[in-house]
Amino acid sequence: MICFPNAKINIGLRILDKRPDGYHNIESIFYPVGWCDALEAVEKDGEGKIKLNLSGIPVPGRRDSDNLCVKLYKLLAKNYKLPSLDIWLHKSIPIGAGLGGGSSDAACFIKLLKELCNLTISENEMKGYVAQLGSDCVFFIENKPVIASSKGEVTEAIDLDLSNYFISIIYPEIPISTPFAYSLINSVNEGYSLRRLASVKKIKEWKDNVINDFEAPIIEKYPAIGEIKQKLYEKGAIYAAMSGSGSAVYGIFEGKVDMHEHFPSYKIWSGDLKIPQ
Repeated sequence: MICFPNAKINIGLRILDKRPDGYHNIESIFYPVGWCDALEAVEKDGEGKIKLNLSGIPVPGRRDSDNLCVKLYKLLAKNYKLPSLDIWLHKSIPIGAGLGGGSSDAACFIKLLKELCNLTISENEMKGYVAQLGSDCVFFIENKPVIASSKGEVTEAIDLDLSNYFISIIYPEIPISTPFAYSLINSVNEGYSLRRLASVKKIKEWKDNVINDFEAPIIEKYPAIGEIKQKLYEKGAIYAAMSGSGSAVYGIFEGKVDMHEHFPSYKIWSGDLKIPQ
């Protein structure tokens, strides 16, 4: 059985305040995009064992036990009788890019396991499992545009349809960990409401009003990220921004675009903004 976990972008990201548990409260719009990994699972004899096979983008310095799909399998195996599995994960979504690739893999895997193993598990129960693995995993269970709050695991559906627009996502080969990005934050944000601006009718206002609070300190550290954003605007983007804690930068356009000639040494994905199925 095979599935194709897709990425997401952040449209704005406000860092509101630091929580007693050391994490931060945020507000962000999560929007699914069509840049996908591929994940296949095949049953084998026995039960309770999983073997991970990786291909595609290298995953440097990580053990199988660190992979979110492996962690998810072990969490579920505490409460469900699971067959032993061989899984093949082909990574296409860049790692450390702010696109949620690992979180999407885990969320897609629990949906795959529900079908493959005939698990009696509700959507809310699936969210509970994946929330233990990462703050944005919950989003990928429903995989529809949301306003995310708390650490990113509290989601509320919003009516935001960008299907008539196109996107180009540029990854400058600069992996950035979320803890490192937060280490650059010295103050929290007050002011604008993403909820008020979460409308296609207001997309032309996004450039000056919808801000990712990670962007300025990350660009100060890595100027190439700011140069990508500026180039996207020069090539006609209505809105351009860094996604999540970086380092991928995307531009939203009114027509199809091909950015390969402008960024020949970077990974690029371009396509429409229809919700992945």
